[in-house]
Amino acid sequence: QLDEKSAIASLRPEKDVDGIHPVNIGRLASGDPHFVPCTPAGTQQLLVRNGFSPEGKRVVICGRSNIVGVPLAMLLMQKRPGANATVTVCHTGTKELAEVTRQADILVAAMGRPSIITADMLREGVIVVDVGITRVPDDTRERGYRIEGDVDFPNVVHKAQAISPVPGGVGPMTIAMLLANTFKAAKISVHGEGQ
Repeated sequence: QLDEKSAIASLRPEKDVDGIHPVNIGRLASGDPHFVPCTPAGTQQLLVRNGFSPEGKRVVICGRSNIVGVPLAMLLMQKRPGANATVTVCHTGTKELAEVTRQADILVAAMGRPSIITADMLREGVIVVDVGITRVPDDTRERGYRIEGDVDFPNVVHKAQAISPVPGGVGPMTIAMLLANTFKAAKISVHGEGQ
């Protein structure tokens, strides 16, 4: 019953630690990020801190959500260290998706569809970051479901140079970036934005 856009707009941008307010998205788009959305920031840090900087690489992002795909594309296109990539954004409506994904040096899967990215869609040696997380019914599990990512992990793992697991990959990085943004917001609250 709530309007998502109205709810987000009601946030104060300086307290928007999720980085989803239009002001913060606008600052990200203009190359002057304030609070970067947590999952995109976590994805970037996961790549950089593991020696897979996107600089000069072809990054294909599968998914165009306002929480992951779009802000990640804006973040990785910026002319700065840890970014400066050539970015292509695909989605469920992209024709010949596999032709596009096979061009990726780095592929980020964020479509919200379990195992949609298969080994035949990727080239040998690709870096894969799986952001997808879906509950799949599984009667063999105590909870009655298992968590799956967007990547067919058992078959892709042999083709990829590196691949993030689901769960346990991007999720902890998202939490770490949320804590970093919260700390930054607290500093701004006490000392002002310039500090």
